[in-house]
Amino acid sequence: MAVPTHAEHPAISAPGRGALARAWARFRRDHLAVAAAGFIILEILIAIFAAQIAPYDPNRGDYAATWQLPSPQHLLGTDDLGRDLLSRLIFGARVSLAVGIVSQIVLVLIGVPIGALAGLLGGWVDYLIMRLIDILSSLPTLLFYILLMVVLGAGFVNIIIAMAITGWIGIARLVRGQVLSLKETDYVRAARAMGASTGHIVAVHLVRNALTPVIVNMTLGVPGAMFAEAGLSFLGLGITPPTPSWGQMIGLYQQYIQTYWHLTVFPAIILALTMLAWVLVGNALQEALDPRARR
Repeated sequence: MAVPTHAEHPAISAPGRGALARAWARFRRDHLAVAAAGFIILEILIAIFAAQIAPYDPNRGDYAATWQLPSPQHLLGTDDLGRDLLSRLIFGARVSLAVGIVSQIVLVLIGVPIGALAGLLGGWVDYLIMRLIDILSSLPTLLFYILLMVVLGAGFVNIIIAMAITGWIGIARLVRGQVLSLKETDYVRAARAMGASTGHIVAVHLVRNALTPVIVNMTLGVPGAMFAEAGLSFLGLGITPPTPSWGQMIGLYQQYIQTYWHLTVFPAIILALTMLAWVLVGNALQEALDPRARR
C-alpha cells in the first residue's frame, strides 16, 4: 500500500485559492460584517496617521477654552485643560487598538506552541500543562489583572504582561483539542512513518490545520482585551496620563457626565462601536472559514 505524499493529501497542503475564494464569498454575503471590517480598517488607518489627521496636539491645553461643549472650533468639545477631545480620541485609538491587537498576538505566540505540545506529546507533559491551565483558570481574571497592575505599575507594556500571564490558556486549550483530533489522522501517521520530526509535524501538519479556530479566537479576543484595558484605565491602573486612552478618558470624566457629558459619552460610544465591529467580524469569519457553521 502506497504511503500518501504531502501533495496527495489535501489536508496537508496549504489552503488553495478556491477555498479562500469561497470563504471570502461567504464573508462578503454578511454586509454588516463587511461594513464592520471597513470601520476597523478605517480606525487602524486613523491611528497610524493620527499626527496628520488630528486637528490639534492632543496633549496641549488651551486654558482659555476649557470645558467647552461641541462647537465649530472643537467638534467634540474640550476637557478641563482645554485639550481638544477629537484629537485625544484619534490618538487614543493608537493605544486601545494596539492593546487589543498586540495582546492577541502575544497570546497566540504563547498558547499555540503550548497547546500543540500538550496535544501531541500527551502523557505527563499534557497532564502538567492541563493542571497549570486549571490553576490559572480558577483565578478571577479582572481581580488578577488589578493585582498585577498594582504590583507592576501602570503602563502599556505591563498591561500586555498582565494579560499574557493568563490569557493564553483559552488558545492553548483550543489548539490542544484540535491537535488531539488531528494527530491520529492518516497524513500525520504517514509523516511519522516517513521520519518527520515532532517539530515538523507540529508546525506543518497540526498547527496549520488548527489555525482557523485560532484566527477566529484572536478576532473575538481583541474586543475583550480592549474592554480589559478600558476597565484598568478607568480604575487608574492602565494607561498613564497624558497619553490618551478611551477607557482612561471615560474614567477620568465620568463624574462630570451630567454637566460635561461629551467628555464621557463620545469615548464610550467609539469604544462600544469598535468592540461591536470586532465581534461582528469575528462571528462572520467563524462562519466563512467553517462552511458547516450556520446562522
